[in-house]
Amino acid sequence: MKVVVTRKLPNEIIDLFSNVQVVVWDKEDEPMPRERLLLEIEDADGLLTNLSDAIDKELLERATKLKVISTMAVGFDNIDVEEATKRGIAIGHTPGVLTEATADLTFSLLLASARRLVEGVELIREDKWASWSPFLLTGQQVYGATIGIIGMGRIGLSVARRAKGFSMNVLYHNRSRHSEAEREVSATYCSLDELLERSDFIVLLAPSTPDTYRMIGKEQFAKMKKTAVFINTSRGTNVDEAELYEALVNQEIYAAGLDVFENEPITSKHPLLKLKNVTAVPHIGSASIQTRMEMAKLAVENVLLGLAAQPLKTQVPSQG
Repeated sequence: MKVVVTRKLPNEIIDLFSNVQVVVWDKEDEPMPRERLLLEIEDADGLLTNLSDAIDKELLERATKLKVISTMAVGFDNIDVEEATKRGIAIGHTPGVLTEATADLTFSLLLASARRLVEGVELIREDKWASWSPFLLTGQQVYGATIGIIGMGRIGLSVARRAKGFSMNVLYHNRSRHSEAEREVSATYCSLDELLERSDFIVLLAPSTPDTYRMIGKEQFAKMKKTAVFINTSRGTNVDEAELYEALVNQEIYAAGLDVFENEPITSKHPLLKLKNVTAVPHIGSASIQTRMEMAKLAVENVLLGLAAQPLKTQVPSQG
């Protein structure tokens, strides 16, 4: 059998495949080119992919032997799940293992944005620190503030646990009540509008669905406090970036911390990067060494189970 792996992975991960022909793209910082992927997929039995690959109808029509798709990610909006289901292709993803790393990064962005850490680093690097000053780079206080979490899933609860360490008041909005969050961290369920109006820090952790597309836009930013810090570690498509830019420029909100963007990768020409009150990182929410290795191992395990026509360990529900 043949498995296509679209990104370079450590040898110890590739070695987990046994008695399988493995085709691995070996460029460290770029995905397998579309043309090469379309060619390799024609006789492939398995595919180990990630969110930068478009697994669409065109590709699936060529993949006449494909039995399993395994993405090294929680989200699978880059995969045409309905089309894959029609063709009897199992789809695996990697939820759970990246929860704590993503929560760490989310709270790191919150702290960095609130306390203007990047501005401070740049001030020193550019030799602009003249002396100590009473109000030099003063920011927003985190301890004792109110955090509003939009999307109280595994990551949301882990962020809330970190917030409680800072004695923060936790609000949340979700499709349904989350009894564990209410019990464990005294989280208060509220409407989206109430969350936006009351929160000092707003953390977006909603999944990418048609219902959440640009769910945070002009109307939502207008409801936030002028001192609010907005954090997005979910999906870039959940935010109207043009309206976020306007809200920041017009001082409708205080700052933003962003790990994700609507079209990735972005460049230095992106409008949001021109603003000092934006802390931006390149989609590294789960990027601890331990977590990425666990994700890769789980992705391989799902491929091997799919090749053996067995249920995947973490399988995406079929559609259609």
